[in-house]
Amino acid sequence: MKKNLSQSALIIVGHGSTTNPDSSAPSLVHARSIRERGIFAEVAVCFWKEEPTFREVLRTVDSDEVYVVPNFISEGYFTQTVIPRELELAGKTTRIGNRAIHYCEPAGNHEAMTGLLMKQARMVAPGVSPKETSLFIVGHGTGLNENSAVAAKLQVKKISGTSEYAEVLSAYMEEAPLISEWDKLASQPNVIVVPFFISDGLHSYQDIPVLLGIAEDIGPAASQSQVFRNNPYHLRGRQLFYSGAIGTDPGFADVILDQVDAFSE
Repeated sequence: MKKNLSQSALIIVGHGSTTNPDSSAPSLVHARSIRERGIFAEVAVCFWKEEPTFREVLRTVDSDEVYVVPNFISEGYFTQTVIPRELELAGKTTRIGNRAIHYCEPAGNHEAMTGLLMKQARMVAPGVSPKETSLFIVGHGTGLNENSAVAAKLQVKKISGTSEYAEVLSAYMEEAPLISEWDKLASQPNVIVVPFFISDGLHSYQDIPVLLGIAEDIGPAASQSQVFRNNPYHLRGRQLFYSGAIGTDPGFADVILDQVDAFSE
């Protein structure tokens, strides 16, 4: 770290879920990892759908300098509207008395996303030749999540530029090209699917497996599911490998720290 943060607080902001306990897990794990490094005086986590809430979290830290990092994949409604509104942020830095609250870039904006996506792909399909593999980066899609689709397309462009895989494709749950048509979109005998999401939530362990055809109906929570552990799947004439969400990678803790380090008013 370039900054001396020993008198500062870090707040990691996640979405959370009222129905899925695995949704908040990555943010909690990354916070614990950062806390153990002793870089900050305080490390806190808050969620939109869980406790502590966005509105409560600033009262849980005492430091006069606070860095807020949204643990979200892309810029969008939550990072641009909801979080600033709920934390009463007036810009990149909000000053309230002696306190300065710095609002950092979302974790998903970091340049390390490309490497983390490729790492997930390699880990889920060891020994499989990339030159005989179609790699899918999966986003949500639909107008409500437009920036998520843009983020996935950007990563496809970057990974394609490495020439590691025979082809790299973006696909979506609710807009074309649809991940449910993966076998029509892919040209290679091996297919790797990496969800471009923060956590193994409902989309990654329930919705996408059904769309891929590797699950027939909604299954248990990710922590109890075998969907990530039964690779490879042999169906539709291909060998399919399905990865967990990118946000579960331990490297996200370093990404969060980098977003703090990169902050400038």
